[in-house]
Amino acid sequence: MRNYDLTPLYRSAIGFDRLAQLAEHAASNKGNSGYPPYNIESLSENRYRITMAVAGFTMDELEITSEGEKLLVKGTKVEQDQERKYLYQGIAERGFERTFQLADYVTVVGASLENGLLDIDLQREIPEALKPRKIEIGRSRVLDAK
Repeated sequence: MRNYDLTPLYRSAIGFDRLAQLAEHAASNKGNSGYPPYNIESLSENRYRITMAVAGFTMDELEITSEGEKLLVKGTKVEQDQERKYLYQGIAERGFERTFQLADYVTVVGASLENGLLDIDLQREIPEALKPRKIEIGRSRVLDAK
């Protein structure tokens, strides 16, 4: 795997440090395995849904934390009192941590667990002050020169 040095970008671009951090995070993959599998769906222009396959986890074993621009989904399996003797074990019974980087103004608006699928609903809410607005053009005013 290649490592890219983004130092020149930090030196010449102002305000794009977050973009460079996102690129570094994506390139490093920070140990995120493919477990549990997930989908990211666009429901509309400003609404999204993350669906994670968390079969075998109860609501008490799942935790969703949103802090700043990071969304952390954590699953912790409760230890079983009885010991099982498997002939074959294909269902993972391990905990997980999955981190998602959220774009600016994207917030979690809800979550639900049904049939082993965890749905996390997200919405982008851009503040009015940052939305584009139309500027009316008026007639030129002639100043009296005295």
